Amino acid sequence: MISKHISMREGTYSVTATRLGLENKPTEEHLNNMKLLAVKVFEPLREWVGGPIRINSFYRGPELNKAIGGSNKSQHCHGQAVDIDDVYGHKTNAEMFNYIKDNLEFDQMIWEFGDSKNPDWVHVSYVNPGENRNRCLVAFRKDGRTQYANYAAWYNSIFSFCCVSVHNKTSCN
Repeated sequence: MISKHISMREGTYSVTATRLGLENKPTEEHLNNMKLLAVKVFEPLREWVGGPIRINSFYRGPELNKAIGGSNKSQHCHGQAVDIDDVYGHKTNAEMFNYIKDNLEFDQMIWEFGDSKNPDWVHVSYVNPGENRNRCLVAFRKDGRTQYANYAAWYNSIFSFCCVSVHNKTSCN
């Protein structure tokens, strides 16, 4: 088990790896990274959510990462990133994104596609307490390519007219 609610199978499973016959087995270092992310981010989030959270992708070995067209800098390859999606109806992806942003330490979190109300999934990474950046981005497609923008700037550009009245704040980051 990686953590109380994440099995090794769940943390390493990939349809693509199975289809292509790729081994997707983390090293001991990668497994330790996965356990740290689970303890610091996933388990506190799951407790707040109050039920299961779907893991779309956690560990990706280099061959699998290449096969899916992942970034050569992907933190998934080090066991330091997980893509989550609350398909069970306990909380929306936007609610999970905001909970992590406001309550947990993380390295990088990405509002993955979707729309201004809810991402399709949430990518979150954790490195270690001394190196986490608490960096929030939004992913979107432009001219067929994935682009990234600062989440706070994106959010404020969309919701600037309602920040003070809805959130009773001068900033909606």
